[in-house]
Amino acid sequence: MVSTQREREDKYEVGLDFVLPDLEDVIPAGGRIEQGTVNLNSVYFDTDDRDLLRQKITFRRRSGDADVGWQLKVPADKARTEIRMPPGESDAVPDELATMIAGVALGKPVHPVATLKTVRRTQRLLDRDDRLLAEVADDSVRGAVAGDRAVLSEWREVEVELGDAGDEKLLGKIGKRLTRRGAQPSRYPSKLSRVLSAAHLAGGDTTRTTVEAVLVDYLDAQVQAIVAGDVWLRRGLDPVHPTRVGIRRFRSTLRVFGRLFDQTARAELDAELSWYAGLLGEVRDRQVQRARFADALAALPSELVMGPVAARIENDLLAEQLRRRKEVMEALDGDRYRALLATLARWRTTPPLTAEAGDDPRVIAKLVRKAERKALTRVATATATADDDDTALHRARKAAKRARYAAELAAPILGRKSAKKKAARFKKMQTVLGEHQDSVVAAETLRTLGARAGTTPGENGFTFGLLYGLELQNARQAREDAARLASA
Repeated sequence: MVSTQREREDKYEVGLDFVLPDLEDVIPAGGRIEQGTVNLNSVYFDTDDRDLLRQKITFRRRSGDADVGWQLKVPADKARTEIRMPPGESDAVPDELATMIAGVALGKPVHPVATLKTVRRTQRLLDRDDRLLAEVADDSVRGAVAGDRAVLSEWREVEVELGDAGDEKLLGKIGKRLTRRGAQPSRYPSKLSRVLSAAHLAGGDTTRTTVEAVLVDYLDAQVQAIVAGDVWLRRGLDPVHPTRVGIRRFRSTLRVFGRLFDQTARAELDAELSWYAGLLGEVRDRQVQRARFADALAALPSELVMGPVAARIENDLLAEQLRRRKEVMEALDGDRYRALLATLARWRTTPPLTAEAGDDPRVIAKLVRKAERKALTRVATATATADDDDTALHRARKAAKRARYAAELAAPILGRKSAKKKAARFKKMQTVLGEHQDSVVAAETLRTLGARAGTTPGENGFTFGLLYGLELQNARQAREDAARLASA
């Protein structure tokens, strides 16, 4: 039986003689601290090429005093989702989990790569109602790397995991007390990466310029969303929208900051991301239209809904959605998609930067300003004429997206407040222009569905024509709204 839980934790490196600070003052009145000690044994699995580790996914089988079983940790959106299964009687990887990691493993077999033994001393911070605010784990770790060479390492680290009743402010308070005692934010995303680094089997600490760090951090976050989407798709879930957003942000970075990347590598990756985004887009379009048309029908007076309109819309679009999803799932097991994941694994840590990336943050700010000017010009041009130009408005929407995402990326350089303001402005344009594009696509779909209904006994195209007219009206309104934003 598979279960999941979302984790939000901070990791700190500490010396072997580190002394934890007193945390009584960070818990609310009436709360308490519950202490304990457990012994944990963990066998980590990966491919020979460490493909899971390269995508920052950890997969282990844990035994010991507590928290036993199979555990797959998938990072996404500043947190991790841990997928769990009971230990079972066999050491073989359960089929269900093997399916989930097939993409990030690039179709290769996984096997034990390291064994870690941990003595964990815990402090569970509870509120007055015994709800968990946070757990502070002081881990003494001994690690051994599998293989011909006996590579052993030993260290201490502190993990602070947020509980269901805790918040980000509490993590910050605990972190400040730890750093005052000499703790440092960990350079390693997991214990596995640390033990393999000690054995020179994983990348160690990398010093980057400000420009490099900004680009790498942003790209890494987008790959994280894409990789998490791969795992969720294989679980039978629906991560299509967040996966597409990650792809859009990545491609936007390749376009806006294109001169900072090797041109050949950039163009090749952009083309492959476009291919995958197109597959996902066919699924997403049907999802959006089904919800959109259901709301539109619900808003109509019943006497204007003539015939089995809802059934026609739902049956036709759902059938198309399922067919398109099947195409996506087939692509996930293909060589082209695996090559894309392998490329993204390289780009998330070592993108092919040019000399222009350099160490001058002004190059980022300059390219952000260029993206803003392009977006404003395209929106103003597309809305300046009396005639609708759907293509120009769509191009303007994409330019607004890129300007928004560029501002988000540049926040460490522009300043959080300034970047947030810029991003909000272009997000508003993107939203309005997105409504226009959705109406254009919806109108075309309604025309097709209406034609089918009009030639089918027991149905007619009246309601489809009515909805078609409403979508054209929505498109005109969105265009007017975009024109006002462009002139503001």
